[in-house]
Amino acid sequence: MQLSKFSDYSLRVLIYLAGRPSDLSTIDEISERYVISKDHLRKIVHNLVQAGWVNSRRGRGGGLSLAMMPAEISIGAVIRTTEDNLAIVECFNPATNTCQISDVCRLSGMLDEALQAFIGVLDKYSLNDIIASQTALMARLGLPSFQDSRAAP
Repeated sequence: MQLSKFSDYSLRVLIYLAGRPSDLSTIDEISERYVISKDHLRKIVHNLVQAGWVNSRRGRGGGLSLAMMPAEISIGAVIRTTEDNLAIVECFNPATNTCQISDVCRLSGMLDEALQAFIGVLDKYSLNDIIASQTALMARLGLPSFQDSRAAP
């Protein structure tokens, strides 16, 4: 199983914004830091705003910031929201399933159990778990260390 770039980049945007809790960031800045297309980031940021994790202020002096505390952003929830297809095998989607053995095969149940376990593990972690006390991560992004999960975004 491989997560989409959309999910990967969504998590990267959230990590970056969490590293700047009292500052606004721009798509240009994030694009430059991660070497990701600005056009692609615009779509990602739009999705993150729609999900309620990111605030976006337009115009002069505008920018992006987290809409909630990093500890409140579940990694599992981000993946469920940003992955458009968690149907890891054809038979997970009854509308498109053409598998001739799906009604008698146990494999789909096993794979579904594994998928639920995967997402369940991610549900145990928040954005704060990624960034807290991660001096090297913050330094790589050119940001100060993030130590206090109670700091307001």
